[in-house]
Amino acid sequence: MNKHLTGSATTDNEAILGILNNSESMLKRIYVAYFPMVLKLVLSNSGNDDDAKDVYQEAIIVLYNKVRSGDFELSSKLQTYIYSVCRRLWLKRLHQLSKYGGDVHDFQEFMPVEEDLVNHEERDLQFDKMGLALAELGEPCKTIIEDYYMHSLSMQEICEKFGYTNADNAKTQKYKCLQRLKKLFFQQK
Repeated sequence: MNKHLTGSATTDNEAILGILNNSESMLKRIYVAYFPMVLKLVLSNSGNDDDAKDVYQEAIIVLYNKVRSGDFELSSKLQTYIYSVCRRLWLKRLHQLSKYGGDVHDFQEFMPVEEDLVNHEERDLQFDKMGLALAELGEPCKTIIEDYYMHSLSMQEICEKFGYTNADNAKTQKYKCLQRLKKLFFQQK
């Protein structure tokens, strides 16, 4: 088992377990352990420090989401997986910036990670669509949905905030708002 994570004998499996358990200290250790490798990749391929930080942060989000989804099986070293995701993200960024010359200067082995990135991009797209649908929803629906789903207000608290006669009326309004939100979400291309 690989024992790469800074200074201690942390294995890849312990790192994955730390991610599963929302361990902030483990995420920091992963960041410290593998960021220099990503920085070298990006700097060697037309990027700067900020680009490397952006790519690395996005790769850690991909890893986090993949691990939390429950279907993550590490078929390589964690280091190889992170490098591969960063490499793919950086290739995509170079392509978007029209700086992609057809190859990247690699200094480490990598593996295909297309599916993980497609899932990550699809989730981001869905969040963007939901944000647009929420913005179009208008008041009081936007605030009711945000209060209930994002701020965890109870139906009684929403009832009092908006002056509904009882919690059931507030619940009916929330249902109507959800139906409108759903319609706006699915109307988007």
